[in-house]
Amino acid sequence: MAQQHSASRSPWPRVGAIVLLLTALLSLIMIAFAWPATRSTVHDIPLAVAGPPQATGQVKQQLEAKRPGAFDLVAVDSTQEAERLIREREVYGAIDLTSGKPQLIIASAASPAVAQALQQVAAGLDQSATAVTVRDLVPLPADDPRGAGLAAGALPLVLGGIVAAGLLTNLVVGVARRVAGALAFAITGGLALVGILQYWLGSLGGDYWANSGVVALSIGATALTLLGLESLLGTAGLGIGAGVMMLLGNPLSGLASAPEMLPSGWGVLGQYLPPGAAGTLLRSSAFFDGNAATRPVLVLTAWAVLGLLLVGVSVLRGRRSAPVEALEPVAA
Repeated sequence: MAQQHSASRSPWPRVGAIVLLLTALLSLIMIAFAWPATRSTVHDIPLAVAGPPQATGQVKQQLEAKRPGAFDLVAVDSTQEAERLIREREVYGAIDLTSGKPQLIIASAASPAVAQALQQVAAGLDQSATAVTVRDLVPLPADDPRGAGLAAGALPLVLGGIVAAGLLTNLVVGVARRVAGALAFAITGGLALVGILQYWLGSLGGDYWANSGVVALSIGATALTLLGLESLLGTAGLGIGAGVMMLLGNPLSGLASAPEMLPSGWGVLGQYLPPGAAGTLLRSSAFFDGNAATRPVLVLTAWAVLGLLLVGVSVLRGRRSAPVEALEPVAA
């Protein structure tokens, strides 16, 4: 009777459930990637204003009236101080009033999207017929003036760690070998990706070895975290980790625009995930002499250490749960 009942059960409800699950998953992917992009706007962008207190005060009032909440303004006395803040990645640009006529200083290497937004805003500051002078203090490379290569590199950074963890868990036996494989691939992957971005596409500046170290740390952080989750939770852990890195980490990395241009709060979250930290660190290494690198280095290191700790917990748990029979003497 049980076999007859099982045979007569229709397979269509199962098909329908799979279709609904796939639809929900596709919708989640669309939301994860499209929502941050469509809601991207200028808010709380750090911007310096250089000049006499009266002049900087007037510009502040203008900006706050025209674009309330768009900028986090920092008043400085001199052009040199404004440039220092830009080079140290404390601000994205500066409105320089020290000469009496507004001048806009940008750093397109920090974010082409923010640089473009600043130029649009600055155009309304000078009521005369002449345009505001724009000076790019830290430009992108001439071979990639829009920063397209670096923005497109966000996905390979994430996929590198995910693919490495997936292949190692399926093709390599032994936790130690998997960890060693992940670390080795992080190094070779970093050297290869930076070689493509820096020497072939011309999208990066700075020191090749430093940039390769950044990418290696990024791949290693992702791969080790996923290996740790898989060793502790099995396939489900690998899926959860990959989902977080791909559906949250990649769209919230800010590499295509800037963390401050993402919906409020989400850009901050993205900087505490490996893709966002890696993007910020790579910009610092390639264009800003390593300035503002401390936090992203700590974030990536913390994820890598977390992965190793999860692997260690899994190994200890496996040893403690070893069959008791193996320790008992064989009966005569």
